[in-house]
Amino acid sequence: MPTAPSAPPAPSVPPAERPKVLIVLHQETSSPGRVGQALERRGFHLDIRRPRFGDLLPQTLEAHRGAVVFGGPMSANDPEPWIHREIDWMEVPLREQAPFLGICLGAQMLARHLGARVAPHGDGLAEIGYYRLRPTASGSSLMDWPDFVYQWHREGFEVPAGGELLATGDAFENQAFRVGPAAYGIQFHAELTYHMMNRWTVHGSARMAMPGAQGRRDHFAGRALHDAAVRAWLDRFLDLWIGTADQPAAQAAAG
Repeated sequence: MPTAPSAPPAPSVPPAERPKVLIVLHQETSSPGRVGQALERRGFHLDIRRPRFGDLLPQTLEAHRGAVVFGGPMSANDPEPWIHREIDWMEVPLREQAPFLGICLGAQMLARHLGARVAPHGDGLAEIGYYRLRPTASGSSLMDWPDFVYQWHREGFEVPAGGELLATGDAFENQAFRVGPAAYGIQFHAELTYHMMNRWTVHGSARMAMPGAQGRRDHFAGRALHDAAVRAWLDRFLDLWIGTADQPAAQAAAG
């Protein structure tokens, strides 16, 4: 399958004048990581908002090229009002067919918005570390996928009605799906940087004792083996999903 050329370096245009991508984070110290870095290299300005701490989400994405909703330690099933408001807000990118990406919690929120179930594994398993990923026929027709991806979750999502399953896993079968022309949900963390892995495995060390989770040493060994393929996948995905500031992806332009 032919691949698009790598994105050019970010242009020397003031950030306020660049096309914006909405970035939704859920903790005070959260970072958009490699996804944010890649979007900036593609010429986008990151409009970072944290609804959990009072930031409002836009009523339309007309002023944004797309939106990314990241993960967090909370659950899409939690009763906090801000979680319900954020799930309801996902009507905006879906209605406008704007490029939307939900990562981990963001994907689970998208599934909930569309009426699908989000729940823990039936045997109490967690995926914390690197785990095998298998593209479906639909996923393979879009792009090449890495064999292993980084996970940090104990809940999974059903594929919503009308959604297209793109990748599967072992313990948690549903790993990536698409809804409409430009909305994607992925369970795994392609945004992870080396700094983030250090922080997560220190502050979240208790989670590595959960059934199915991998030990800290295995996280770093897995990164050495698999990170290059995940990084290459992210570039392919962004080519497909949003393109660059100067050259939108075909589906982004159509939306």
